[in-house]
Amino acid sequence: MGSSKVLIMEQYRVLVIDDANFMVKAITELLQSDPKIKVVGSARNGQEGLSKIKSLKPDVVTLDMDMPIMDGIKAIRHIMIESPVPIVVLSSLFKDGHITFESLRLGVVDFLPKPSGAISQDIHLASQQIIDRVKIALSVNLKNVHRVHLDTVNMKNTLIERYAFHSLDYFLAIGTTLGGPSTIVRLFSKLSPNLSATAVVVQEIAPQIIPAFVKKFNDFVPWTIEVARDGILLEQGVCYFASNEQTVSVDLDAEGRSCLRITAKIPRPLDQLFSSAAEIFKHNAVGVLLTGVGNDGTNGFTQIKDKNGITIAQSTDTCVYPNLTHSVIELGLVDFIVDESQLAKKIETIIS
Repeated sequence: MGSSKVLIMEQYRVLVIDDANFMVKAITELLQSDPKIKVVGSARNGQEGLSKIKSLKPDVVTLDMDMPIMDGIKAIRHIMIESPVPIVVLSSLFKDGHITFESLRLGVVDFLPKPSGAISQDIHLASQQIIDRVKIALSVNLKNVHRVHLDTVNMKNTLIERYAFHSLDYFLAIGTTLGGPSTIVRLFSKLSPNLSATAVVVQEIAPQIIPAFVKKFNDFVPWTIEVARDGILLEQGVCYFASNEQTVSVDLDAEGRSCLRITAKIPRPLDQLFSSAAEIFKHNAVGVLLTGVGNDGTNGFTQIKDKNGITIAQSTDTCVYPNLTHSVIELGLVDFIVDESQLAKKIETIIS
C-alpha cells in the first residue's frame, strides 16, 4: 500500500485541452500508457482550460489550437500570465506560420503536429515523442519563460542595410534543443544584419513546422531567415534554420565556396554542426549553445576551441532548460558565459 502511494506521488499530473472528445480519449490513453503520467482532467476550450488549471493545478498541459470560445493562442497568453504552467501544443495547424510562430514566441515547451491532421487515428505512431515531451516539460524553469515582444520589420527602412554588401568572414553556429525558439527569435530581433557573418541554427523542432515558422520569423527580424537546404551557398546576413532531425554540416563546393550539407539524422547533430564549422571557418567559427536538454555540443565545442574559434554559452541562470549549456561550461569549453539579454551584444562585439 505504501509503495502504491509513492507511485501516485511521483506521477506527472496532466490536463488535456482539446474540443474533440475522441482526441481527448486518444491523448489520455496515450499518456496514461506510461505509469508516471496521470491525466487529471480535460477541457473543451481555452477558457474552460484556464479555469481547470486554476482548480486542478496540473504539472503540464497539452493544448490544441483550433477550439471554440477561446482558441489556443489566446489560451497560451492567458495561461502564461494568470496561471503559468508548461504547455505542450498538439495541433493539426502546424502549416499555419502565424500559429506556430506565435505559440513558440509566447513560450510553449514544444509544438507537435498531430500525426494525421485533425483526424488523428494513428496518433499512436507519435506516442513516445508526446510522452517524452510531457515528461521533459515538468523540468522547465518557468521563471525564464518570457514572451518575445516584436515589431514587424519595416523593410523600407532596412532594405538598403539588409542588402548592402558586407563580407562573409564569420560563421555563427547556434545549437539548442527544447525551449530554444523564443530565445532565437529574441536574439535575431536584436542582432545587427550588417555583421560580416552568416548563421545556422539547429533546433529541436518538428521538421513539418519549419517552413511556415521560418516564413513568419522572417517578417519580424532584420536578418533574412531561410530554411536550411542541401547545397545552399552561405550568404552574409542570412540565418539558415534547421531541425535536429536532420544533420547540418558546413562544407565547400567544387569552386571552394562555403555551403551547407544536409544528411540523415545522427545522435549528436550539434557536435556535427560545430565540428564542421571549425573545419571550414577555423578561428572565425563562433559556436553558441543555448537552452536545452542533454549534452550534445561538447565535442563540437572542443573542435572549435582547437581551431582557435570562439565559444559562447547562455548562462544557466537564464535558460529554460540548463543542461545543454551546463555540460560545456562544466568541461571548461566556453570562452564567454552570457545572459540571454546580452547575447546579441556579445556576438556583435566578437564579430565587429
